[in-house]
Amino acid sequence: MGRRRGVELYRAPFPLYALRIDPKTGLLIAAGGGGAAKTGIKNGVHFLQLEQISGCLSASLLHSHDTETRATMNLALAGDILAAGQDAQCQLLRFQIHQQKGSKAEKSGSKEQGPRQRKGAAPAEKKSGAEVHPEGVELKVKNLEAVQTDFSTEPLQKVVCFNHDNTLLATGGTDGHVRVWKVPSLEKVLEFKAHEGEIGDLALGPDGKLVTVGWDFKASVWQKDQLVTQLQWQENGPTSSNTPYRYQACRCAGPRVAVLLEVVPDQPGGLRLFTPPPCYLTAWDSSTFLPLQTRSCGHEVISCLTVSESGTFLGLGTVTGSVAIYIAFSLQRLYYVKEAHGIVVTDVTFLPEKGCGPKLLGPHETALFSVAVDSRCQLHLLPSRRSVPVWLLLLLCVGLIIVTILLLQSAFPGFL
Repeated sequence: MGRRRGVELYRAPFPLYALRIDPKTGLLIAAGGGGAAKTGIKNGVHFLQLEQISGCLSASLLHSHDTETRATMNLALAGDILAAGQDAQCQLLRFQIHQQKGSKAEKSGSKEQGPRQRKGAAPAEKKSGAEVHPEGVELKVKNLEAVQTDFSTEPLQKVVCFNHDNTLLATGGTDGHVRVWKVPSLEKVLEFKAHEGEIGDLALGPDGKLVTVGWDFKASVWQKDQLVTQLQWQENGPTSSNTPYRYQACRCAGPRVAVLLEVVPDQPGGLRLFTPPPCYLTAWDSSTFLPLQTRSCGHEVISCLTVSESGTFLGLGTVTGSVAIYIAFSLQRLYYVKEAHGIVVTDVTFLPEKGCGPKLLGPHETALFSVAVDSRCQLHLLPSRRSVPVWLLLLLCVGLIIVTILLLQSAFPGFL
């Protein structure tokens, strides 16, 4: 088997930090930027149209939305509304695709208009950052409400996510507070202190429970602002209870909750050389919140985690640029590319399994997209695993029983 490599789909003119895919339109939304520093690096949200061209998945720039001096560090998607974490604010954006009459496809409503390219342009042409407008298609982006979501001395929104029916969104930042907001008015409905120090990640489950992980070495489960329980990994983990570790990320995956942990090496008394600490992927029961299974995912520190729409697959990115895909149920690793980006992977997301997802996926079992500080968006395809149909297994079992009976009858006459 040859060495696996990710396919470079797109290269932006700025570092990429966040990534989402709209299942209805097949838009891949990548965001990032250079921030407020006067370095000449722009800030923006790019909308890419995903297409199958000659049997290969391709991405072309449909629209570039300028975010001025604010880099987008995290994204959440609910229908046609984006929640973008920009510095200490959450900015809501609404995007809409319009079918134009005549030949108005060259209008993009963006400050970064480029030459119109033919549909199905070569990959080299698509990496230039120029906008591609399929005939008769125009995308418009409108700024909606914005609100400050973090109030620490150096405020920064770290994470944002919608609830299951997209009526609320939750935010977390460096001040350790979780805040819940109505959509789209961004009226605050709940606020509570979840962690001492910054919140690393949060996930909203369909039952209304909220899972948070923080840099205070705690992972907590909340029902509104009431603490339900704290996850206790060391009782069933592969290391001793005295080993310090930090929860890195969490995602709800069907009846399970997936949590990433990084073992923190104890270094009393100054500097020493040591092997990078191991990281672990743990599945927890979402009703009892007891650990079900733990699997080591190597010595690369994990930077981001995602789960597929059905909860079948988990996708990971690392600070050294590697990308991996796991089965959520067994935590078996199916796919791994070492240093695919060569620098920290900032976000990963799966191709949706509904809407236009199956058409774009083609013969593959799943597709994972990754972005990094290197400004690249890469595609990672998992080929369909060969499986034997259930009916064939039953037929083989029946045949095996018949053959065994015939052999016994021939060896021992009168057996039947």
